[in-house]
Amino acid sequence: MKAMILAAGKGERMRPLTLHTPKPLIPLAGQPLIEYHLRALAAAGFTEVVINHAWLGQQIETHLGDGRRLGVNIAYSPEGEPLETGGGIFKALPLLGSEPFLLVNGDIWTDYDFARLRAPLQGLAHLVLVDNPGHHGAGDFSLANGQVGNDGPAKLTFSGLSVLDPALFRDSQAGAFKLAPLLRQAISEARVTGEYYTGAWVDVGTPERLAEAERLIAEQP
Repeated sequence: MKAMILAAGKGERMRPLTLHTPKPLIPLAGQPLIEYHLRALAAAGFTEVVINHAWLGQQIETHLGDGRRLGVNIAYSPEGEPLETGGGIFKALPLLGSEPFLLVNGDIWTDYDFARLRAPLQGLAHLVLVDNPGHHGAGDFSLANGQVGNDGPAKLTFSGLSVLDPALFRDSQAGAFKLAPLLRQAISEARVTGEYYTGAWVDVGTPERLAEAERLIAEQP
């Protein structure tokens, strides 16, 4: 199974840290944020990784190279213009192939074991959901008996970790578009499974949340 890291965001909420450095390369406890993902992917047996980029993307390629020093082989999907999440994935599909792939947002930190996502996919997508953080109290999706729902009394937050079948994009066209509407359509067809994760997870979207992630890392055994 291949993996893709979404790394094309401009990181405007992280300014001034991201004025001259792409968010995936922002240091987190002495290590670029994206390297946590790459090391975790390698440890879980994912060796083929696709990374999309836009803002200051050449810095990402220069820093990571072919990925060999981190135990992976990296292919890059540069975007000349912002394509949003769905459009960025769609552009990278030729690099990902026809089989389901692991997808991880480049701006989260977690201790989730990626090996758990190697199980065969049942449907078009499998989402990892977490408790709603303070900045996203309404949540995104509900979860019942392993099935993800669009509605429900107790919504959880999509962690940015998932497995997607390329067939999810069968009706998509090149250009900028969001992933969420595709997921919601598949959910309405009962074709999205999910799991609830209670371990460490942070959406590293602001300097304050960067500090929170560093605190959690310091507490790790």
